[in-house]
Amino acid sequence: MHVGRQAIYDRDGDVVAYELLFRQAAEATYAASRSAVATSQVIVAAFAEFGVEQLIGSRVCFVNVTREFLTGELPLPFDATQVGVEVLADVAVDDAVLAGVQALAEQGFTVAVDQFGADDRQEKLLPFASYAKIDMLESDRHAVATAILRCGHYPHLELVAERLETPAAVEEAMSLGFQLFQGHALGQPHGLSANTLGATRLQRIRLLVELNSGEVELSRAATIVEHDPELSVRVLRMVNNAASGLRRQVSSVAEAVVLLGARRLQHWVTLMLTADAADADEAALTAAVTHARLCRLVADRRGLDADAAFTAGLLIAVSERLGVPSADLAAQLPLSDQLAGALAGEPGALTDVLQAVAAYERGEADTDGRGVLTADVLDAIRWSNAFAPAVAAS
Repeated sequence: MHVGRQAIYDRDGDVVAYELLFRQAAEATYAASRSAVATSQVIVAAFAEFGVEQLIGSRVCFVNVTREFLTGELPLPFDATQVGVEVLADVAVDDAVLAGVQALAEQGFTVAVDQFGADDRQEKLLPFASYAKIDMLESDRHAVATAILRCGHYPHLELVAERLETPAAVEEAMSLGFQLFQGHALGQPHGLSANTLGATRLQRIRLLVELNSGEVELSRAATIVEHDPELSVRVLRMVNNAASGLRRQVSSVAEAVVLLGARRLQHWVTLMLTADAADADEAALTAAVTHARLCRLVADRRGLDADAAFTAGLLIAVSERLGVPSADLAAQLPLSDQLAGALAGEPGALTDVLQAVAAYERGEADTDGRGVLTADVLDAIRWSNAFAPAVAAS
């Protein structure tokens, strides 16, 4: 998920606020959309992915909002403490918008009016606004002067000179008495990106954890699979796949689950979900499940919970593919304290297994001695090669 952040400066050159901007991609340099969807994505990114505090620190920020948010058709899911709303210039100011802006101001929201002067009806918003932004790229300097003069009737307003593209424009804005300044001449919008765990992806990883808990009954497993249409089709397909060793016709997902059996179902569904969760090709999927299988073998030899070790190894591989710390991934899943602690690197026997495997994969010495881990690796590779290609293709 991507978001742009552009600073707003005071007359001393200090950053006093930020505007958060929609970005379609990491390399984007401008907002490809100013729609309600774009606003929604900015809000979700700021609050659910990055965290507002990490984006802006203790400063205020503004989010561009469309008519739907101003009239209450779409909710603003944040309070008024640190985030303000910027009314876009292309929002037609009618009675519904005016009432919505008044209501937001009365709730304590800081309101900024974008490109004030573009439409005469915008002046109706000024009694409820704290900021008026004036476009300094406007070629008609008389229009700029008129906009400043109209704002002078509202002493509570702070004026922001926006779209300052050159040093000369900054100097002009200073001479005109603006209090705040924004534009490329002062600072380009800074693009920020974060890997996300969407609802479907997170749900499938949760399912992965449950199926590898070692405690799932066949009836429960069938119910889980039946609630995922795509997964149901893939399980049915696998029953008739040569790699499954079955090649049977079935009349229901529940029957397919019984034919596969709990352990084989866990293997297949785990691999499917890993491929989906990590957007993995065959090579990446094979590497992920080889790592998980190796963790299982080492844990089993040490008399530890092999299922937990397999799940931990798999989640570490998924987190690396997503670029998300394994501890952050663990915090979003229904894991046991032991498993969550291992993913967070807390001391313990399961953590020792994960560290031993990671060290061996980095080329460090076989901590178990006498080539034991080397033999485990060969076993894990054989196991992965038997399953991963069919899953990646399914």
